[in-house]
Amino acid sequence: MSIADRLAELGLTLPQVVAPVAAYVPAVRHGDVVHTAGQLPMVDGALALTGKVGDSPGSVTPEQAKDAARTCALNALAAVADQIGDLEKVERVVKVTGFVASEPSFTGQPGVINGASELLGEIFGDAGRHARSAVGVAVLPLDAPVEVEIVVAVR
Repeated sequence: MSIADRLAELGLTLPQVVAPVAAYVPAVRHGDVVHTAGQLPMVDGALALTGKVGDSPGSVTPEQAKDAARTCALNALAAVADQIGDLEKVERVVKVTGFVASEPSFTGQPGVINGASELLGEIFGDAGRHARSAVGVAVLPLDAPVEVEIVVAVR
């Protein structure tokens, strides 16, 4: 099954590449590897949600953040596709790095970043299995609750 067919089966379409919010580019290809910049959970040019992840009233729930990480990964794939033209050229997802804006007592960063990891597995199967870091941070750009960057090997 093609990646386009897999995306359709999952009810997903690649969004437009998110415009950078500072002095960088969304992705860079060097040889057979594409590195994305950190991708925020942007939908139609705006953050889907803001705030820190935790259990306090008014905070972003871990479930909401996991869904946001999924959005980040989809945005990262859009940046990759913009560099290589077609996601069929992705040979393997090599590394995912996820950052979670966390309340001080929140320790569920791996579960949040599973949103990105699981999406990549759903799309690429075994080629979507990757090394990963999930890091809690005090704050992210634009008060985003999560940010994800990926590295992929391409043909």
